[in-house]
Amino acid sequence: MKSNSVKIYLLIFAINIANADSVKFGLGSCLDQDYPQPIWNSIEKEELDYFIFLGDNVYGDSRFGNLRKMKRAYDKQKTLLPSFLNDLEVYAIWDDHDFGINDGGGDYRFKRKAQKLYLEFWEISQNDERSNRDGIYYSRDETFFDKRFKFIFLDTRFFRSELVGKKSNYTENRDKDATMLGIDQWKWFENQLKDEFDFLFIFSSIQIIAENHRFEKWSNFPYEYDKFFNLIEKFKDKTILFSGDRHRAGIYKKGEVIEITSSSMNKPGSSFDETDKYLVGVTYPQVNYSILEIFEKSISLKIKDIDGSILNSIELNH
Repeated sequence: MKSNSVKIYLLIFAINIANADSVKFGLGSCLDQDYPQPIWNSIEKEELDYFIFLGDNVYGDSRFGNLRKMKRAYDKQKTLLPSFLNDLEVYAIWDDHDFGINDGGGDYRFKRKAQKLYLEFWEISQNDERSNRDGIYYSRDETFFDKRFKFIFLDTRFFRSELVGKKSNYTENRDKDATMLGIDQWKWFENQLKDEFDFLFIFSSIQIIAENHRFEKWSNFPYEYDKFFNLIEKFKDKTILFSGDRHRAGIYKKGEVIEITSSSMNKPGSSFDETDKYLVGVTYPQVNYSILEIFEKSISLKIKDIDGSILNSIELNH
């Protein structure tokens, strides 16, 4: 798309948003290029303004860590994503399966090559901050209904310290030097929170609030977990968290902070009961996506199944 066309498109997009009764985001994670993707039929009917990919946007990881499969996965996924996404503003973060190695972290030796493939697939400009530093974290500022919204997209892979315990049975890493985000990303995150905003949306590929399950989550790094919540404490009444990864969806509430986990778009999870002291209701292992809708005086969060039926929801007034 030529630069003039991009400018015209963005102008039209901005005008449409300004005149709308609401602004609507679709969210999802865990989209395997080798599985059918019928969920896009329901998502298209939502008439979205934005779509946010929460990680595992392809399954290109290898047990050996090489990226040959990743390149093939991206090439195939490019032909499968629906054309209506071209009319939306699309944001994306990655998780382990589009990072390169299952449950991978900062010690992954091909992470910079994986970042290059990510940048190419999402057609991220060479002038973008993600093209000029390690990690794929970034932020966006939007204004809807005269309110300022800060969107922070975190990278929970590139810098993360080693997990403790066996796969799918992880325990706490209590090393005080262990990190989730790395030194530079933490500094960047702290600086982002110095900006003026009315609402804060934070996107993490892995769950932030949940504590009870034995898989990947922020609370595997308890010092980082506490650091995160201490950092957003003064924004707790205007913060919503978003995550993927789990192949099951759910809504969580820790004090005034809400998190919605949206996963998976075409790979359902195992049917087992899971609970958490912060869980609102139950988790949903079936194929799903989520909707974030911003109105003039309220915000709506919904988890929907493959047919677009609501599984769980929560409404916030502002």
